[in-house]
Amino acid sequence: MAGPSKSLVLDPAYQKFYELNSNRYKYWRWTPRHASLAFVYMGVIPSIITYFAYKYEGQFEFRGKRRGDTISEW
Repeated sequence: MAGPSKSLVLDPAYQKFYELNSNRYKYWRWTPRHASLAFVYMGVIPSIITYFAYKYEGQFEFRGKRRGDTISEW
């Protein structure tokens, strides 16, 4: 029948992974590598995306042809 099984054996690798993730804040430290990755992901990549967004703003027409539009518009 349905219900909890008394013979359920948990995988030790999954248990170790779960414990590591739930206690990650205890073992994590700022290192030069972590600082550089944080700078890249929170500073460099968003600024590159913002730069290109402002540079190419309004230059492309993404609206497709709709019913009733003439071909001469395209």
